[in-house]
Amino acid sequence: MYPEELVVPMRLDLTQAGVQELKTVEDVDGFFKDAKGTALMVINSVCGCAAGAARPGIKLALSETAHKPGSVVTVFAGVDKEATAKAREYMLPYPPSSPSVALFKDGELVHFVERHHIEGRTPQMIADNLLGAFDEHCK
Repeated sequence: MYPEELVVPMRLDLTQAGVQELKTVEDVDGFFKDAKGTALMVINSVCGCAAGAARPGIKLALSETAHKPGSVVTVFAGVDKEATAKAREYMLPYPPSSPSVALFKDGELVHFVERHHIEGRTPQMIADNLLGAFDEHCK
């Protein structure tokens, strides 16, 4: 587990952009209970590809479209372990991946960006991937 003081800036990077944190199993289950509409879930991470591509790409995508998900939430891998494990149950059959981004529609996973789709990509490439999914599922 990472010390909280280390991850505060990484948490703030998303929460200051309006992303809601889910820190417990109950938060995650409550979020998905009777899910309607579209929701983006970010598995945040301390790694360089989260800082250099994932978080900036997510924020860019959310700022560049009128077709945004109805809600945007995050769990933090390696910190909020139980919440992250619960969130990953909703992302099956995909294996655990940090960072990653999942788009849900009415509680069903409809788009998933795994770590290997983030590593070596620019924020704009991540944003473009998400914008395509938003255009398809968030109208």
